[in-house]
Amino acid sequence: MPPVLIRITTVPLSLQKLITGQLPYMRSKGFEPVMVSATGPESKAVVEEQESPLIEIGMTRKITPVQDLKALWQFYRLCKKHKPAIVHSHTPKAGIIGMLGAKLAGVPVRLHTVAGLPLMETQGKTRQVLESVEKLTYSCATKVYPNSTVLKNFILKSRFCGPDKVKVIGNGSSNGINASFFSREQLDEAELQELKSQLGIAPANFVFVFIGRLVKDKGIQELVTAFKKLQSEQPQVKLLLVGPFEQDLDPIDNAILQEIEHNTSILSVGFQHDVRPYLAISNALAFPSYREGFPNVPMQAGCFHLPSIVTDINGCNEIIKHGENGLIVPPKSMKALHKAMRSFVTDQESFAYMQSQARRMIVDRYEQTHFWELLLQEYRDHLKQHDLI
Repeated sequence: MPPVLIRITTVPLSLQKLITGQLPYMRSKGFEPVMVSATGPESKAVVEEQESPLIEIGMTRKITPVQDLKALWQFYRLCKKHKPAIVHSHTPKAGIIGMLGAKLAGVPVRLHTVAGLPLMETQGKTRQVLESVEKLTYSCATKVYPNSTVLKNFILKSRFCGPDKVKVIGNGSSNGINASFFSREQLDEAELQELKSQLGIAPANFVFVFIGRLVKDKGIQELVTAFKKLQSEQPQVKLLLVGPFEQDLDPIDNAILQEIEHNTSILSVGFQHDVRPYLAISNALAFPSYREGFPNVPMQAGCFHLPSIVTDINGCNEIIKHGENGLIVPPKSMKALHKAMRSFVTDQESFAYMQSQARRMIVDRYEQTHFWELLLQEYRDHLKQHDLI
């Protein structure tokens, strides 16, 4: 029987977006993948895309102790039934449910990928609770994979676990980047021109694109404010927002919502399953997030020859080299963000140079199949250590 590999995330969207293509690859290498998450609108699609069954349990993204205990019991029983050789978790809630449940069930290999820490933006008792959860998660894991070097250093500095338990795979990332898929050559030029026409984007416009959740800790408030100021100086600019609002979890101010709604140069298109056309019709990425693990969006943008403006946070400051394939600004600084956006529009020589470097610098360091090979080797090494292969 092939070894059972359980991949658990809090919601199915994470299985769909964070580890795209991994499970068919692992199946081809002799594993039997099983996905676990809460229920969600992406459940059916992710089963088809990952060619693996999905088992749904009652996890939430918020702190819900009673429901969390129920989910832990569900996952413990699931492990007892399926007897996985490996449980590999992503996202904080799935991390504690997956690692604690797997340890209680006697699963030999328990791996947790850290792709960003919400606790970085919390204070007081909430932060203490979240830190305690991280420590418990890591203590139950046999290996912890932060997806960037800076995140690894934060984990060690915070003493969530010892250095022997932590490892960054390759150059970072949770899944690498499929550079062939994220390529303008894959798209129909006539359809791109039609999309531009629908959105009212003219040849003279300079389009900044943002892709992600439209929430406060993604820097949306600073981005909209900086754009409004830039617009008064450079009327040809446009801001394309690709992603859903999440006003229940991390709301942005009403004044910013009103600006997004009423500013005709701000184009908000909501969540899109395929972001490639929106990258293809843009000139640059603006990604002023407060915290990340190792974000996919700057890698995706780079594959479309887009220079990026990112904040000086882990992951972002590893993907982007200042002045080479983009610019790095301090987080939460509208002034610095505005200055960088203005330089993209006005300093054509510098922008053209960064544009010429953008795709090469991503492909050379983060091509997806190389990352999958490294992860497969991790799985095999852990199984050998436990005499399972």
